[in-house]
Amino acid sequence: MSHGIDRRSFALGAAALAAAARTPTAFAQASESPVGANVLRILFESAETGFDPAQTSDLYSTRVQVHIFESLLGFDPVAVPVRIVPLTAEAMPQASADFRTWTVRLRPGILFADDPAFKGRPRELVADDYVLAFKRIYDPALKSPSYNVLNDDGIVGLDAVRQKALAAKAPFDYRAEVEGLRALDRYTIQFKLAAPRPRFTTTLAGSHYGAVAREVVEAYGDDIMAHPVGTGPYRLKLWRRSSRIVLEKNPSFRDMRYAGEPAPNDLEGQAWAKRFNGRRLPLNDGVEIAIVDENQPRWLSFLNGDADFARVPPELSIIAAPNGRIAPNLARRGITLQRYVNPDVALSYFNMEDPVVGGYSPAQVALRRAVSLAYDIDKEIRIIRRGQAIAAQAPMPPGTFGYDPAFRTENSEHDVARAQALLDIYGYLDRDGDGWRERPDGSPLVITMRSQPEQIYRQYNENWLSSLTSIGVRMQFETTQFAESLKAARAGKLQMWFLGRTAADPDAQSALEGMYGPSTGQSNLARFKSPEFDAIYRRMLDLPDGPERATLFKKASEILVAYMPYRIHVHRIYNDFARPWITGYRQPLFREQVWQFIEVDGAERAKRLA
Repeated sequence: MSHGIDRRSFALGAAALAAAARTPTAFAQASESPVGANVLRILFESAETGFDPAQTSDLYSTRVQVHIFESLLGFDPVAVPVRIVPLTAEAMPQASADFRTWTVRLRPGILFADDPAFKGRPRELVADDYVLAFKRIYDPALKSPSYNVLNDDGIVGLDAVRQKALAAKAPFDYRAEVEGLRALDRYTIQFKLAAPRPRFTTTLAGSHYGAVAREVVEAYGDDIMAHPVGTGPYRLKLWRRSSRIVLEKNPSFRDMRYAGEPAPNDLEGQAWAKRFNGRRLPLNDGVEIAIVDENQPRWLSFLNGDADFARVPPELSIIAAPNGRIAPNLARRGITLQRYVNPDVALSYFNMEDPVVGGYSPAQVALRRAVSLAYDIDKEIRIIRRGQAIAAQAPMPPGTFGYDPAFRTENSEHDVARAQALLDIYGYLDRDGDGWRERPDGSPLVITMRSQPEQIYRQYNENWLSSLTSIGVRMQFETTQFAESLKAARAGKLQMWFLGRTAADPDAQSALEGMYGPSTGQSNLARFKSPEFDAIYRRMLDLPDGPERATLFKKASEILVAYMPYRIHVHRIYNDFARPWITGYRQPLFREQVWQFIEVDGAERAKRLA
């Protein structure tokens, strides 16, 4: 069967290459909002939700807003492993010996992009803008998905303001003095933490902690998601929801220069540093983004020259990157390939509060483990993903501290016989002889999974359906758009859902945050609650990196396997292709602010596409 699938993929790929010339451009409306010949053109796989760091968590909104809003710290543009560097900060933070007090000095003279909210006056970035940004994440009215992650850092006194607002059902008091979050003067901000946080610099480099001006918040109110105003290299010029986004250079952006320090053996990085170091940022005129949610049209658009880089869909990888190498016909066109295991995890969650798939009794745990064992992970990797993934053993993504390539768990197993035995032992039996099992109390056993309308999800649905049919369990699917499903998932209204998560920093703690009890309703979509797991999670926050902390990651993973609130699927292998008229692009791990470091030669683009 796999050979038949491979042949079909080959035919599809050949047809795709031949059809590229006839495919309509994804940027057909580019003339509506031109930003310059050297514009960077990008395709998104899914739609954004909006551009407010406090209210968003999806990957595509984040990728846009980190180029508009700036955190205190950022990342070296080429260093591997990643290196955290000052961004709006004048220098790296000063930390106390116990890692509880962190003091950051801002670089004076940084300006926000011009906006009517400032009434025609230049607006300088000050320490109070970061105080406001961190407080907004704690405002219950904003329902910030970053709240639980930030609250793990234990900023002294900040959560008390939130709890007071919740208890009184009153607005969050932004004027309240917070001991752990203070502007010491115009350019100095100090954080005091309740416990040691040796990795607090990763928080300060986080994608959702960009400075926000009070005037902007007051001017736009509930519509602030459509009016992002930051200090970054770009500002929003055009936004058509779920269709088109245009960023232009921020005229108020400071004189910031490219400063890369690549590893000595990184030949590509060394070449870029030699070429770009000292050049003023951004290196291009702006960014145009088109949302194309289906794989084949998106790839065809790249082949047409509409986009400057693209990720090849798994079903076409056998053509575009056979045996992990760029196809000769693409190489002859000057296209280059970057192939890597992404620091992500694809997973399905069970709602632990659902009466069918949830619960902590032995029978309820047995059902989830049986469903997980029945799922054909090998088929997902070989056929659906065309070999562009590796089986995941635990939630920790590759490349993060906590990930161990030698670690093995039940997550990678497919064992129908064991799954059937578990169901038999715990009373999930076919009592009426119709071929489908009932619950131990005799009521129907039907599992409902939320899905999305894109073609690829139908293949995942088929794999789930055939897998569960093999053990006599009925399964059905509900299809809606991602944003709607995410809202329902956070409200605890879904029974199961399949999605992916990508690491935002080089530490795996944030991956486990999705299983942490207090994060229920936010990143803990499974609504999993385990005092033992939560205690391990809190202990890991306090520890510096080392053997003890690495061991705790494994213990936490073993608890997850025992209760199975998530079925961990894979870590994805990505094949990223770039056009010859851009220089300086490679998808970095853990950092999203990259577009300003990419040089675009618009004249070369026009010449090659003529």
